[in-house]
Amino acid sequence: MTQTAEQIYTTWLEQTNLPSNLVADLEAMKNQPDTIADAFSAPLSFGTAGMRGVIGAGINRMNIYTVRQAAEGLARFMDTLDADTKGRGVAISFDSRYFSKEFAHESAKVLGHHQIKTYVFDQMRPTPELSFAVRHLNTYAGIMITASHNPKQYNGFKIYGEDGGQMPPKESDQITEYIRQASDLFTIEVANEPQLRNDKIMNLIGEDVDQAYLKELKTVNINHDLIAQTGANMKFVYTPLHGTGQVIARRALEEAGFNDYEVVAAQTIADPEFPTTPFPNPEFAQAFDLAIELGTRIDADILIATDPDADRLGAAVRQPDGTYKLLTGNQIASVLLNYILTAKQATGTLPANGTIVKSIVSTELAADIAASYGVATQNVLTGFKYIAEAIHEYETNHDHTFLFGFEESFGYLIQPFVRDKDAVQTLLLLAEVAAYYKDKGQTLYDGVNEMYEKFGYFEEKTISKEMDGLAGKEQIANMLKELRANPLTELNGHQVISTTDYQTGVHVDADGKETKIDLPTSDVLKYWLDDGTWLAVRPSGTEPKIKFYIGTKDSSQASVDARLQSYNDAVEELLTKLTK
Repeated sequence: MTQTAEQIYTTWLEQTNLPSNLVADLEAMKNQPDTIADAFSAPLSFGTAGMRGVIGAGINRMNIYTVRQAAEGLARFMDTLDADTKGRGVAISFDSRYFSKEFAHESAKVLGHHQIKTYVFDQMRPTPELSFAVRHLNTYAGIMITASHNPKQYNGFKIYGEDGGQMPPKESDQITEYIRQASDLFTIEVANEPQLRNDKIMNLIGEDVDQAYLKELKTVNINHDLIAQTGANMKFVYTPLHGTGQVIARRALEEAGFNDYEVVAAQTIADPEFPTTPFPNPEFAQAFDLAIELGTRIDADILIATDPDADRLGAAVRQPDGTYKLLTGNQIASVLLNYILTAKQATGTLPANGTIVKSIVSTELAADIAASYGVATQNVLTGFKYIAEAIHEYETNHDHTFLFGFEESFGYLIQPFVRDKDAVQTLLLLAEVAAYYKDKGQTLYDGVNEMYEKFGYFEEKTISKEMDGLAGKEQIANMLKELRANPLTELNGHQVISTTDYQTGVHVDADGKETKIDLPTSDVLKYWLDDGTWLAVRPSGTEPKIKFYIGTKDSSQASVDARLQSYNDAVEELLTKLTK
C-alpha cells in the first residue's frame, strides 16, 4: 500500500541514530505540511544525469540514505554482470559541497558490501577528472558527488559509464529500477570502511591519477611557441569559484607555460558556503565581481571562471574602454572553434573528415564556421553523454575525426581523453586563444567581433522559468502538452516554417512533409521561423525549470539585438499564456 508523505515522515521521526543534521531538519518541518509533502511525497528523480536535490531529510532530498539507495541500485545492477566486468569496479570523486566527501564514502561502503572494488579520490577532484579516471583505471562505472553550479543547499549523485560518459539510458533505466526496488532506505547495508581498506576493496587514488590526467592535458594546446612568446607574460585572472578547479587547473596552466596569471584568492578556498558568490555559476555576472576587481587592478586581458566541479567555464573579456564584458557560452565555443580550425589549417593538421558535435539548442554560428573550413557538424540532444556517444561512434567506425564538442550552457570538450565537458581543458585553450589575439595587438573581444563581421551577427538567449515542487513538474508537463495539442504557427509576426518534435522523432517541413529524425526520443520541441530565427522548448534535465531557447542572426549588432529583444518579448508573452 502506498504511504502518504505524513506516514513516511513519521517513519523517519521514529528512526534512531539518524545524523544530527537530519534530526534537526525533521524537527524544523513539524507543523509545515507543504514542506513535508515536498520532502516525502515522491523520491528524488533519478534520470540519465543521476539525481540532484536540496540537502536534508526526506526521500526527495540528498542525504546519506538516498545516496545509499542510489549506490545500492548501481551495486545490484553490477551484481548481474559477469565476474570480470563487475571486478573492474567503480571510480568515485566529489566536489567541495557540504557532505560531498561523506556521500562519496557512503557510496563506496554500499558497493563494498557487494564486494565491488572502488577507487575513491583522496580529496575533491573535478568532474572531468572523474570521467578520465574511469577510462584510465578501466573501471566499469564512475560516481561523481556534485551539484555542479547550483547554490550551496544542493548536492547530487551522477553515474558514469565505462566510456567515461554519463551512463547510457538503457543501463541508467535498469539502475533506476534497482534503486526503486531498494525502497526501505534504512535497511540498506554498508560495509565497515577500515575493513574495506584493509581488504583492498576500497582504494584511495589521487596524485597517481592527477599525473596521468596532467600528461593528457599537455595535448590540448596547439601552438606552444605562441604560449612561450606571448602567453607566458600575458596577464589574466582565473577563479575556481570555491571549487575543484583549485586542485588541478593551476598546475595545468603552469605546466603549459602560463606564468603571469593571478587567482582570486578568496575564491580559491574550498568553502561549501560559497561566501563570495551565492550562485557559483560562471554564466552569472555576479560570479565575476571579484575577478573584475582584480582584473581591473592588474589590467588583465581576460577573466576566466570554472564552476565548483570544473566542468563548465565562463569568461569575461576586456573591451576598448577597459571594462569587462561577459561572453556567452555560444561565443566562447565559437571563438574556441574558430581558433582550433585556423591553427590546425595553418599547421596542415586539419583532417579531411573533421567533425564538430553540438547540442540542438546551441548556436548555428559554430556550424557556419565549421563549414567554412570543410568541417562537418553533427547535432545531438542536450546532454554531454550524446556528444560522448558520437565520439565513440567515430572511433568505432573511423568515418569522422572529432575536433570539438560543446553545449551552449558553458560546456566544452577539446580532446576526447575525457568524455564529459571539461573546463580544465577549456581553460588551457582559451588562454592560448587570448594569447593569439594579444600577439596580433588585439583582445578576445576583437576576436569575437571579427567572427561576426565574417559570418554575420548571431545572438542567442535562454529564458528559464522555475517551477518548484510536484505542482511545478505537473505544470511544465502541461505546458509541453499544450504546445503539442495546439502547435505554434507564428511567433513575433513571423511564420513557423518547420517543426521538430524530438519526442515523436518527427520533423515537419514547410510543405507539411514529415521526416523521421535519427535521434533518441526527448521531450523537446524546436521551431524554425521564416526570418531564420529558431526557438526550442525543453524541460531542464537537472533543475525544476522549463527552458525556451532563441537563436537569431542579422547583419549588424544593433539589428540582431533588436530582433532578439522582440523575440524575447514574444516568448515571455507565450510563457504567460501557457502558465495561465
